Amino acid sequence: MKFALLTVTYGGLFYKGKALTIEEQIHRAKEIGFDALAIETKRPVASPLDLNKADRLRIKNLAADEGISLCAVESMSNFAGKHMEERENNLAMMRYVLEMARDLDVSLVKVFAAWPGLINDEEDIALYGQFERGNYYKRLWPADLRKWNHCVVGIREVAGMAADMGITLALQNHAPVLAKGYEDTLTMMQEIDRKNVQLCIDAPLFYERQSDEYIHEAIEKCKGHIVHSHYGAWNFSQKKNGEIVQDPSPSSGDLINYQAFIEGLYHTGYDGYLTSEYCLPVYKKHQLAGIEEVDHATRISLQYMKQLVQQAVMA
Repeated sequence: MKFALLTVTYGGLFYKGKALTIEEQIHRAKEIGFDALAIETKRPVASPLDLNKADRLRIKNLAADEGISLCAVESMSNFAGKHMEERENNLAMMRYVLEMARDLDVSLVKVFAAWPGLINDEEDIALYGQFERGNYYKRLWPADLRKWNHCVVGIREVAGMAADMGITLALQNHAPVLAKGYEDTLTMMQEIDRKNVQLCIDAPLFYERQSDEYIHEAIEKCKGHIVHSHYGAWNFSQKKNGEIVQDPSPSSGDLINYQAFIEGLYHTGYDGYLTSEYCLPVYKKHQLAGIEEVDHATRISLQYMKQLVQQAVMA
C-alpha cells in the first residue's frame, strides 16, 4: 500500500492562510513523504475550468520529475438533483473532470453519488452544506428512491464517458444519498453494473460502526472492488514523548478502527493508495489556525498510518 495527499488539505478553505498550488503541493507531498498526489477538482486549486492544456502538461511533467504519482482525480459530483438542469449541469462538469484526468494520464476518478456542497463565501472559513446522515438502515420513501435512481442513471452515463477514455470511477461511501457504512455503496455499484465503476471505501465514514467484526465484514463483502481509500488527518495528536495517538473522530466521537481496516485491506491484496485529507475547519484553542497546524497533523497522521501498514505486513 502506498500513500497519497489529497489537494483539499492545502486548499486554503479550512485554515487561515493561502492555498497552495498543485505544483507547490507536489513539492510538499514529496517533502512530507507521500508517494502520490490525489487532485480534488475544487477551486481555488484544481478546477478543470482554471487549468488549461499547458497547465495540465506542466503539472504532469513536474510530478514525473519529482517522482510523485498522480493517482486520482476526485470530483465533487452530485447526481441526485431534483431538476433535470441540475443533473445535466453535473454531467457537463463530469465531462470536464474526465477530460482533465485524461490529460494528466490519471486513470481513476472518484465520484460521489451526491454531495452536500461547500459554502465558502459567507463565513471566514468554508463550511459544508447541511445534510442528514441518517441511520445505516432507513425506510425508503418515494423521494429517496427517486434520488437513488437518479444517481444510478447518472453514474452509468458518466461510466460510459469514462470507459471511452480508459478511466475507472470509484464510488465513495459518502452521505447523503448513501447511508453510512459500506452496504449502500456496494449495492449502488452493483445496480450501476458497469465494469469500470468500483469502490472508494473510507473507514471514517463507517462512523460509530468500528468493531473488528464490522470492518472485516465490509472488506470481505467489497473484496476485489476497493480501488481507493482515504483517511482523515484531523484527529491525531502527539504526546510529549513523541508517541502519536488517535483522538476521537469529530464525526462520531469514536476512535476509527484503522488497524483492522488496514490489516483487512492488506490481507485481501489491496495495492491502491491510502489518501490523507484534512477537510475540516482547523482550530487551536478555539481560534482559526494556520497552515502549520495542517502540516503537523498531516505529518504525524502519515507516520501513524505507515506504522499500521508495517504492523500488517509483519503480522
